Amino acid sequence: MTILPREFYSKDTVTVARNLLGKKIVRKIGRQEISGIITETEAYRHKDDPASHAFNKITKRNKVMFEEVGLAYVYFTYGMYFCFNVVARTPKKEAGAVLIRSIKPEKGIKIMQTNRGNVNLKNLSNGPAKLAQALNITKEHYGMDLTKKSKLYISEGIKPKKIMTSPRIGITKATDKLWNFKITI
Repeated sequence: MTILPREFYSKDTVTVARNLLGKKIVRKIGRQEISGIITETEAYRHKDDPASHAFNKITKRNKVMFEEVGLAYVYFTYGMYFCFNVVARTPKKEAGAVLIRSIKPEKGIKIMQTNRGNVNLKNLSNGPAKLAQALNITKEHYGMDLTKKSKLYISEGIKPKKIMTSPRIGITKATDKLWNFKITI
């Protein structure tokens, strides 16, 4: 299994969001390994994207979006959930990240179900907060280098047959940007 190199993330954020579809997220917890195929992503850029956390300025929360590509950007939302993103952008842009919205569970499904409270497979990881819960991704993963074999990384996976494009979900700004990408497998 080949871990995605840093160069993979050093492209336009929207391109990386599309290219992450079909890739595999691997999470190691002790000796256990859980994984899933990425089935939905969303791109968030910088000054040209008012829906992005990086739109206005650098804050403690979004700081990693301005750092090296290939790092994990994990944030807390609604006072109760974590969401997992990957820092991605061209060298010409100051910031950018791809929100991983959904995976198809592959390995360690029982562990994921325990992490989520024994929910059924259909609803196990079909949303960004559900995905983070299933994989037990927390603030401890903020800034983690995803280009190295560690507790959390992304590797090659499958080649998608068809990519669907739509507006991003749950935002009120820049709703015209079709930067939500999905595949079915």
